[in-house]
Amino acid sequence: MAALVLYAVAMSLFRQPWFQRRRTALALLLALAWTTASPAADPLARPRMSEFVGINGHTVQFRPKLYRPVAGLVRDYHPVEWDLGKATPVLPPFPQAKNGVDWNQVYGSWRRERWNIDACLMFESIPRPQWQDIAADARAYGAAFAREFGPSGKRQLVDSVEIGNEPGKWDDADYTRMFRSLAAGLRAGDPKLKIVTCNLATGSSGDYEKTVTCVAETPELYDVLNIHSYPQLAGWPTWRRSFPEDPRLARFLPDLAALCQWRDTHAPGKAVWLTEFGYDSSTKLPPPGGDAAKWVGVTDTQQAQWLVRSLLVLSALPLERAYVYFFNDEDQPGLHASSGLTRHFEPKPAFHALVHLQLVLGDFRFSRIVTNQPARLRVQEYRAEGGRVVWAVWSPTGDGQAFAITLTGLPGKLVTAHLMPSAAGSAVGHPFSSEPSGSVSLRVGESPVYLLFDPPGK
Repeated sequence: MAALVLYAVAMSLFRQPWFQRRRTALALLLALAWTTASPAADPLARPRMSEFVGINGHTVQFRPKLYRPVAGLVRDYHPVEWDLGKATPVLPPFPQAKNGVDWNQVYGSWRRERWNIDACLMFESIPRPQWQDIAADARAYGAAFAREFGPSGKRQLVDSVEIGNEPGKWDDADYTRMFRSLAAGLRAGDPKLKIVTCNLATGSSGDYEKTVTCVAETPELYDVLNIHSYPQLAGWPTWRRSFPEDPRLARFLPDLAALCQWRDTHAPGKAVWLTEFGYDSSTKLPPPGGDAAKWVGVTDTQQAQWLVRSLLVLSALPLERAYVYFFNDEDQPGLHASSGLTRHFEPKPAFHALVHLQLVLGDFRFSRIVTNQPARLRVQEYRAEGGRVVWAVWSPTGDGQAFAITLTGLPGKLVTAHLMPSAAGSAVGHPFSSEPSGSVSLRVGESPVYLLFDPPGK
């Protein structure tokens, strides 16, 4: 946690105009922050990578079999309007929604592919004036949903539920009332169902997030604090994003640090989930006019590299899960319009890179940060049962640089090295040379290299 606090301090200083010229001091703070990650922490307390990586899907559009090699956690945008329509006091004929969607068929098809399902109950899809009695209607709906779909309910299909997605248009008082009522219903319907907040901010509420003060007084009603954050350098009109380790990012890692710090102070023991982050990559140029005219995306290669590196960096934080946005796109140049791991349901490089990440690290848990040289080199260690060790090695930059390095203090005999692939079947061994002194030399760049070691004594 000390690393996160130091990082938050560094980034708050960086945002001050008087500090912009003191880049050397910033670099020292960042280096201190990210190299003080506690190696003493028990790595078994961390989730396996297969338990950490999630993906955002959407109801009937999601293809559970296609995306299963990427992740085991799926988050669904579940419109409450489909269930309740305009008559909020009248419960739907579960498992069917009032609009005819059969949730038993939808979530049942996901469960058959062994997905852990998080349903984001978007109550905000029903305008506030249409809720006839928030307290009564939300409680009754929550209890019915949990009894029908919860882990000890009739269908046993849904593992966790979010109370709203980004209900920024609701005022704090109304969201607090909705949260408490819906959460109370969910708890009564199935105490084993995990309850997750909407997208939160440690500051004031905004257009897409609610302040943590909305849930601060009722920690017994939730299990998970939830946040959405993107590695975004600029907002409208460019929406430009950058690599996850970029010290210029005023959001993303600082947002997560702030929420984790708030959790440790006000709600110790609660989990923190990042349920939205990602990158837009389109093959098309933005339209000459309109809101997206100046939009700036990333390349398909950058999307793959930066998603994988984001997950590696995020796995070193006190987070329980991180969900990639989005599952599929139609190659539209614009904000959130080309964030898919597939394009027209055909895998992009990011898809293959994440499949490979699971193949290599799925059974491994983050152990420690071995090396962190900002703008130069980052090495993270992962461990699995039987003493197996993997080092993930990469250049935390965005300029495409590659260079030779020599690593010392190895945890065992280096057996093989793999470079992050960008296409199906392109995962091949990465060249390295072992020295008599016990060091190893290789070239690294922006695509992570995974070094697989035999534990000592083998």
